[in-house]
Amino acid sequence: MNIVRKIEVFGDSILKGIQLNPRNKRYCVDNNIDVDLLSSTFSLDIVNRSRFGCTVKKGLSMLNKYLDNKPNCSVILMNYGGNDCDFDWKAISENPDEKHEPNTPIKDFISIYTGMIEHIYKKGIRPVITNLPPLDPQQFFDWFFKGLNKDRLLNWLGGVNRIYRFQEYYSHTIEEIARATGTLIVDLRGAFLKEAHIGTLLCIDGVHPNTEGQKLITQEFTRFCATALS
Repeated sequence: MNIVRKIEVFGDSILKGIQLNPRNKRYCVDNNIDVDLLSSTFSLDIVNRSRFGCTVKKGLSMLNKYLDNKPNCSVILMNYGGNDCDFDWKAISENPDEKHEPNTPIKDFISIYTGMIEHIYKKGIRPVITNLPPLDPQQFFDWFFKGLNKDRLLNWLGGVNRIYRFQEYYSHTIEEIARATGTLIVDLRGAFLKEAHIGTLLCIDGVHPNTEGQKLITQEFTRFCATALS
């Protein structure tokens, strides 16, 4: 008889399965990451605690509450960074000459995320983290900058592609955190970058994986589980 391993998932909208409905232009849960397939194939019991808009600061609070209440799992999977590297674009649009920081400055992001991983290790649980699926900077610009002063924002950014590069910076930082702490990492970014047309795997906001993107995430988790959890 196979031993069932319980996995607790903490993260943001990517693993929550949030998509942007193309008809009514609203966000909704439409999760096609095949948890049933992963559970049956690898004898897993997966509990998804991901939350829309979650940063490591909110994730830390949720994780501490869980770990302080007699945790019963063998693996905690975390997916953070996408909201942490984002900015208050409205504030930048209105006052581009002021200093603007991302939602979680990089030093704080490293400190908090590393602390979360160490806390998990101390509880005798295996942490696993993911890097960030790439975004489409033009789609992001067109969607999230609606109604804002785009000329000011472009001047502040120095070009649309800086949106991509800054998110990539946080994703690389996540990989560095994994190496520094000896933590397993699921390469979601690599899975997307191997595809020829990344935009077809994302919703029209350029950030959230659509159904096909979520299927790709399933494939990468399947590959990871086959090697790391065997």
